[in-house]
Amino acid sequence: MAPVNGVEAAGHAPPTGPGRPASSGRRWRWLLAATVAWAVLLAALTWTSVRNDPPTVREQRTLTEAGPLVDRAVGALVAAAGDTAVLTPPEVDRGCRVTPFADGATLTRGVDVFVSGGLERSLLERVADRLPESWRAGVRVTAEDGPRLRADAGEFVTVSGGIAADGLVRLTADTGCRPVGDGYTAPAVGADGAEVEALAAALRALGGPPGSAAEVVVAPCPTGGTARTARAAAVPAPPSPADALASVARVPMLDTAQAYAYRRGAAKVVADLSGDQVVVSVNTGCPA
Repeated sequence: MAPVNGVEAAGHAPPTGPGRPASSGRRWRWLLAATVAWAVLLAALTWTSVRNDPPTVREQRTLTEAGPLVDRAVGALVAAAGDTAVLTPPEVDRGCRVTPFADGATLTRGVDVFVSGGLERSLLERVADRLPESWRAGVRVTAEDGPRLRADAGEFVTVSGGIAADGLVRLTADTGCRPVGDGYTAPAVGADGAEVEALAAALRALGGPPGSAAEVVVAPCPTGGTARTARAAAVPAPPSPADALASVARVPMLDTAQAYAYRRGAAKVVADLSGDQVVVSVNTGCPA
């Protein structure tokens, strides 16, 4: 019905032409539904990623989870370094910050390798060549640090190596700062092996106390088995440690002012002569 004098007739609603805006209540309901749907989709993608995707930052993997990878990396370093490689005890350094609101810790495991003076770089290059190709290992020489080995063992575990002293190369694998989780548990040492008799014989030759307790450190080998190092407490050095040890060594693998090493059966005996006292380590390593 046409308007009368510009006024709509009673009982008739005004028309809603195509130019009139939609109801604001309907718009808000649509926005709410879209937001809920997006939140559900994002949660589903996050759940799927957590379950199936590898971690993309170090903070997504705890020390507990990274520990076994570090252990395997150290075993690979022992296999690559050869007979004079000595496992050192694991170190967990707490107190770093994963985020401004979360504490973390760093796990570091190492291998000391004794060589003749001047052969340190050659050893680093040989180790780099023997490590898995996926680690992209290489040795770079700088004026400040000399030759340095760098490699990536995966999952944010860094492998490095350098000259710690004349005739001594130190290789390490570390996690960087990350959440602690349940902490790091070192691999089980297991029963005494071939190193016990060899260590006792070396200590006797040096005039050390009989029955000295040894610290045993182990790591899994890449091809199976376990690398073991039994390290005795330092003993006073006799006038000529090398001459003393020659009485129990057939043919030395290494004879320098810093170290004396030889085989005894399946074990390799390494005596660190660099200090005022002698530290003897006996190793059953990994096949190269």
